[in-house]
Amino acid sequence: MTRKKVREHLFQMLFVLDFYPAEELDSQVDTFLEGLGSHSESAMGESEEGLEKVRAELKQKFYAVAEHQEEIDKKIEEKSNGWSLKRLAKADVTALRLAIYEILYDEDVPAGVAVNEAVELAKRFGTDKSPSYVNGVLGSVVRDCTEE
Repeated sequence: MTRKKVREHLFQMLFVLDFYPAEELDSQVDTFLEGLGSHSESAMGESEEGLEKVRAELKQKFYAVAEHQEEIDKKIEEKSNGWSLKRLAKADVTALRLAIYEILYDEDVPAGVAVNEAVELAKRFGTDKSPSYVNGVLGSVVRDCTEE
Protein backbone atom coordinates (compact mmCIF):
# COMPACT_ATOMS: atom_id res chain seq x y z
CA MET A 1 0.00 0.00 0.00
CA THR A 2 1.39 3.42 -0.89
CA ARG A 3 2.36 5.98 1.74
CA LYS A 4 -0.28 8.28 0.26
CA LYS A 5 -2.99 5.63 0.73
CA VAL A 6 -1.85 4.88 4.29
CA ARG A 7 -2.02 8.61 5.09
CA GLU A 8 -5.52 8.80 3.59
CA HIS A 9 -6.67 5.90 5.77
CA LEU A 10 -5.15 7.58 8.82
CA PHE A 11 -6.99 10.80 7.89
CA GLN A 12 -10.26 8.84 7.75
CA MET A 13 -9.56 7.26 11.13
CA LEU A 14 -8.68 10.61 12.72
CA PHE A 15 -11.84 12.20 11.37
CA VAL A 16 -13.86 10.30 14.01
CA LEU A 17 -11.98 11.85 16.95
CA ASP A 18 -14.60 14.57 17.40
CA PHE A 19 -17.62 12.34 16.86
CA TYR A 20 -17.12 9.58 19.42
CA PRO A 21 -16.42 9.66 23.14
CA ALA A 22 -12.94 8.51 24.15
CA GLU A 23 -14.24 5.21 25.52
CA GLU A 24 -15.61 4.26 22.06
CA LEU A 25 -12.46 5.08 20.06
CA ASP A 26 -10.87 1.65 20.50
CA SER A 27 -13.96 0.02 19.03
CA GLN A 28 -14.07 2.49 16.13
CA VAL A 29 -10.38 1.97 15.35
CA ASP A 30 -10.75 -1.82 15.42
CA THR A 31 -13.79 -1.68 13.14
CA PHE A 32 -11.96 0.54 10.65
CA LEU A 33 -8.88 -1.67 10.64
CA GLU A 34 -10.95 -4.83 10.17
CA GLY A 35 -12.41 -3.17 7.08
CA LEU A 36 -8.94 -3.05 5.56
CA GLY A 37 -9.27 -6.64 4.49
CA SER A 38 -7.56 -8.16 1.51
CA HIS A 39 -10.75 -7.64 -0.54
CA SER A 40 -10.93 -3.88 0.00
CA GLU A 41 -10.04 -1.73 -3.00
CA SER A 42 -7.04 -0.05 -1.34
CA ALA A 43 -5.60 -3.40 -0.23
CA MET A 44 -5.77 -5.15 -3.59
CA GLY A 45 -2.58 -7.08 -4.18
CA GLU A 46 -1.45 -6.63 -0.57
CA SER A 47 -0.43 -9.78 1.31
CA GLU A 48 -2.01 -10.50 4.69
CA GLU A 49 1.41 -9.88 6.27
CA GLY A 50 1.61 -6.53 4.48
CA LEU A 51 -1.89 -5.63 5.64
CA GLU A 52 -1.00 -6.47 9.23
CA LYS A 53 1.98 -4.10 9.04
CA VAL A 54 -0.24 -1.36 7.64
CA ARG A 55 -2.86 -1.95 10.35
CA ALA A 56 -0.19 -1.79 13.06
CA GLU A 57 1.23 1.44 11.63
CA LEU A 58 -2.21 3.03 11.35
CA LYS A 59 -3.10 2.07 14.90
CA GLN A 60 0.21 3.36 16.29
CA LYS A 61 -0.07 6.68 14.46
CA PHE A 62 -3.75 7.13 15.31
CA TYR A 63 -3.05 6.82 19.02
CA ALA A 64 0.08 8.99 18.73
CA VAL A 65 -1.96 11.81 17.16
CA ALA A 66 -4.71 11.32 19.76
CA GLU A 67 -2.11 11.49 22.54
CA HIS A 68 -0.87 14.87 21.27
CA GLN A 69 -4.30 16.14 20.22
CA GLU A 70 -4.57 18.80 22.93
CA GLU A 71 -1.21 20.39 22.01
CA ILE A 72 -1.95 20.08 18.30
CA ASP A 73 -5.39 21.67 18.68
CA LYS A 74 -3.89 24.59 20.61
CA LYS A 75 -1.43 25.11 17.77
CA ILE A 76 -4.29 25.06 15.22
CA GLU A 77 -6.31 27.62 17.19
CA GLU A 78 -3.21 29.79 17.69
CA LYS A 79 -2.63 29.86 13.92
CA SER A 80 -6.31 30.26 12.97
CA ASN A 81 -6.64 33.96 13.78
CA GLY A 82 -9.21 33.66 16.54
CA TRP A 83 -11.28 30.89 15.00
CA SER A 84 -12.14 28.07 17.39
CA LEU A 85 -11.92 24.48 16.23
CA LYS A 86 -15.71 24.25 16.39
CA ARG A 87 -16.02 26.86 13.63
CA LEU A 88 -13.56 25.13 11.29
CA ALA A 89 -14.47 22.46 8.76
CA LYS A 90 -13.83 19.02 10.27
CA ALA A 91 -11.88 17.89 7.21
CA ASP A 92 -9.57 20.91 7.60
CA VAL A 93 -9.04 20.22 11.29
CA THR A 94 -8.28 16.57 10.57
CA ALA A 95 -5.78 17.39 7.80
CA LEU A 96 -4.12 19.93 10.11
CA ARG A 97 -3.96 17.51 13.05
CA LEU A 98 -2.28 14.87 10.94
CA ALA A 99 0.20 17.26 9.34
CA ILE A 100 1.10 19.04 12.57
CA TYR A 101 1.67 15.69 14.23
CA GLU A 102 4.00 14.71 11.39
CA ILE A 103 5.84 18.05 11.47
CA LEU A 104 6.34 18.12 15.24
CA TYR A 105 6.61 14.46 16.22
CA ASP A 106 7.31 12.18 13.24
CA GLU A 107 10.95 12.44 12.19
CA ASP A 108 10.35 10.06 9.27
CA VAL A 109 8.18 12.61 7.45
CA PRO A 110 9.82 15.78 6.08
CA ALA A 111 7.82 18.94 6.86
CA GLY A 112 7.36 19.73 3.17
CA VAL A 113 5.85 16.31 2.53
CA ALA A 114 3.49 16.70 5.51
CA VAL A 115 2.33 20.09 4.20
CA ASN A 116 1.88 18.91 0.60
CA GLU A 117 -0.03 15.79 1.63
CA ALA A 118 -2.29 17.79 3.96
CA VAL A 119 -3.11 20.19 1.12
CA GLU A 120 -3.95 17.21 -1.10
CA LEU A 121 -6.24 15.79 1.61
CA ALA A 122 -7.89 19.21 1.94
CA LYS A 123 -8.48 19.30 -1.83
CA ARG A 124 -10.04 15.86 -1.75
CA PHE A 125 -12.14 16.08 1.41
CA GLY A 126 -12.52 19.80 2.17
CA THR A 127 -14.14 22.85 0.64
CA ASP A 128 -12.83 25.03 -2.18
CA LYS A 129 -11.08 27.23 0.39
CA SER A 130 -9.59 24.36 2.39
CA PRO A 131 -6.31 23.88 0.48
CA SER A 132 -5.17 27.50 0.83
CA TYR A 133 -6.29 27.65 4.47
CA VAL A 134 -4.48 24.41 5.38
CA ASN A 135 -1.38 25.54 3.49
CA GLY A 136 -1.36 28.90 5.30
CA VAL A 137 -1.73 27.42 8.77
CA LEU A 138 0.93 24.79 8.14
CA GLY A 139 3.29 27.33 6.60
CA SER A 140 3.11 29.28 9.84
CA VAL A 141 3.72 26.14 11.91
CA VAL A 142 6.76 25.22 9.79
CA ARG A 143 8.16 28.77 10.09
CA ASP A 144 7.83 28.57 13.87
CA CYS A 145 9.71 25.26 13.87
CA THR A 146 12.58 26.61 11.79
CA GLU A 147 12.89 29.68 14.04
CA GLU A 148 13.28 27.55 17.17
